[in-house]
Amino acid sequence: MPEFSNSFSGNKCEKKLTKEELIRTIRFSIAAEYEAIQLYEQIKESTDDTKAKKLLDEVVEDEKIHVGNFMYLLNILSPDDKKHFEEGLDEAFEIINEE
Repeated sequence: MPEFSNSFSGNKCEKKLTKEELIRTIRFSIAAEYEAIQLYEQIKESTDDTKAKKLLDEVVEDEKIHVGNFMYLLNILSPDDKKHFEEGLDEAFEIINEE
């Protein structure tokens, strides 16, 4: 599994994060949630144990909710990111639906 660098290493920082550092940390958290989703789905696809599959399905759904939580916070903290996401959605819609 790929490793992201983690500036916290299990300890709180002595200084408080700047807004820009917090934004980067939230982006990192979104990426980490997607990485967890990928891992849990791979584990599920690699077993025949129905109990494990059932639990992994639940955990994956929780991770997806966490992505939404972090995206909501990122949209508040960084309106510029939100603007770019919305532009990307509009662009994708136009490309997919052009005739």
